[in-house]
Amino acid sequence: MSGSQVSLFTDMERPPQFDRILQGDARQELEALPDACIDLSFWSPPYFVGKSYEKNLSFDGWRELLQDVIKAHHRILKPGGFLVINIGDILCFPDPDMPRFQADNLRRKTNPVTRDQVLEATRLHPNASRKELGLILGCSEQTVQRRLEHNNVRGGKHQSATKVLLTGCMVADWAEGAGLYLYDQRVWHKDPCWANSRWHSNSYRAVDEFEHVYIFWRPGIVEYDRQRLTDREWSDWGSRGVWRIRSVSRNQRHEAEFPEELAARVIRLYSPERGVVLDPFVGSGTTTAVAKRLNRHWLGIEYDPGYAEIAAVRTTMYLHAEKCIRECG
Repeated sequence: MSGSQVSLFTDMERPPQFDRILQGDARQELEALPDACIDLSFWSPPYFVGKSYEKNLSFDGWRELLQDVIKAHHRILKPGGFLVINIGDILCFPDPDMPRFQADNLRRKTNPVTRDQVLEATRLHPNASRKELGLILGCSEQTVQRRLEHNNVRGGKHQSATKVLLTGCMVADWAEGAGLYLYDQRVWHKDPCWANSRWHSNSYRAVDEFEHVYIFWRPGIVEYDRQRLTDREWSDWGSRGVWRIRSVSRNQRHEAEFPEELAARVIRLYSPERGVVLDPFVGSGTTTAVAKRLNRHWLGIEYDPGYAEIAAVRTTMYLHAEKCIRECG
């Protein structure tokens, strides 16, 4: 369905190449767009956190993909237009050069063997291996290692230690290198992701419950219209740095779907009615569906053919609903 189109706009109303879902590599599809044709590009890229759709991406490949897509936006954004990226930090980034985190869990030891007992056994049996020391003490060799080195071997003793990798610094550098400037930022406060934070019971790490929304500006005159929101909306979220929006309760269409309310806020704030909204990683079509509902033109690009089909069908559902309301009165 590459280049397939779903739209109810007439040919005179529809800007060329818009109101459709394209299936393909975002880098190639963006090259085909005209200069200065996009009012707002809003997207949430792959986060490099082990999702199935990232399985063919190395870390270097992931960085290259995002950098190339960001670079393409300087040409296709209208002067004064915005690129808005929703992205989370990589909370468990493997680093082979990082020492293993050392911790002595005082309250949750599953084996009563103490460090002093291990040290005494080591003194009495200086040539014994960890496995042999474990047999002497009635514990596992992993317990011996933990007592001696204070190392938590979660994830396997031969795997790299993990750290937090901040994505915002990289994204901001790539954008500024492309002539786009970090105009603003918001924090999306979502539901705590306990399933992705299995360490919460045995470390000081926090659960994952927020993501970043970075707003980049292409130099040019920005159309500022206070009437895009009501006074209450400006007070509640339009001028607020933290957006409290519930996560999608069931990721049935896509394993990393963001809520429609997040897309709606970004689109209403940073694009005019009848403007063009782009999502080059459209996934299940949240951005395009919401953009259509909010009376914007839209363009979605998706590499995976299955998700491209879902996005097209989902956006079409909004179109059919609008048509029924118009025709049935």
